[in-house]
Amino acid sequence: MQIETVGVVGCGLMGHGIAQIAAQGGYKVIVSEADQGALDKGLSRIEKSLGKLAGKLVEKGKKTAEEAEADAAAAFGRITGTLDRADLADCDLICEAIVENLDVKNQLFKELGESVKESCIFATNTSSFPVAEMAAASGRPDRFVGLHFFNPVQLMRLVEVVHTDETDEEVFAAARAFGEACGKTAVACKDTPGFVVNRLLVPYMVQALEMLDRGDATKEDIDAAMQLGCGYPMGPITLTDYVGLDTTLFILQGWAERYPDEPAFGVPAILERYVAEGKLGRKVGEGFYDWNADKKA
Repeated sequence: MQIETVGVVGCGLMGHGIAQIAAQGGYKVIVSEADQGALDKGLSRIEKSLGKLAGKLVEKGKKTAEEAEADAAAAFGRITGTLDRADLADCDLICEAIVENLDVKNQLFKELGESVKESCIFATNTSSFPVAEMAAASGRPDRFVGLHFFNPVQLMRLVEVVHTDETDEEVFAAARAFGEACGKTAVACKDTPGFVVNRLLVPYMVQALEMLDRGDATKEDIDAAMQLGCGYPMGPITLTDYVGLDTTLFILQGWAERYPDEPAFGVPAILERYVAEGKLGRKVGEGFYDWNADKKA
């Protein structure tokens, strides 16, 4: 099952990264956006990212400046931007990286299922929704997988490759090979809430927030304990600020609604309070920590 041309729907935070690594993996890439401004911004981010990575290769002595620049130019040259989804019709694999809204994603895959060649593999980069629901919407459940990349896509080494009960084994193998060709370690997972990483990570964050709300320990001590005791790069409270309190709440509320009998998916009251107060984390400057403190000093 040969993949040569890859379509990416969405050129935002995740989409531009997926388009970039696919191009670096040698694939022809067609990236689709809804408006010219978003497309131009995404393509500009790709060009800058390729340049930055090229510079690091030169600094480390792995390539000459000429070699690094040529590779970056070649990768960027394999990417074509479009505002017309009809340009995706002949893609061998299409990965969506649009807004995390199930209705919007389902509509997208319904449209793609009606317009793209029959052999195309569909993939979603969702981090929280059931892959099977989007697969059903596409009308091609046997040719549907999850390809959950992590932010920043260019640097994070993992991709979760998710199969449903109806995913064809050859389709799954081709999608996994694609992830590996993009330079990632590909792990297989069933279509379970949160897949592997978020299924373990989000309940861990929940427990840390519950501890904080009960007054069991300060946020600083909770974070230090997990950093130094478990070797994590950051503690769970800091991590929640990085992910975004509203994003974390959105994921938990969706899981709690779908799986009301799963105690691991409880929604901490402290999280709801902070979001209601507009304290959404690092992206707005204030969450559980004051991220503007350094700027004020």
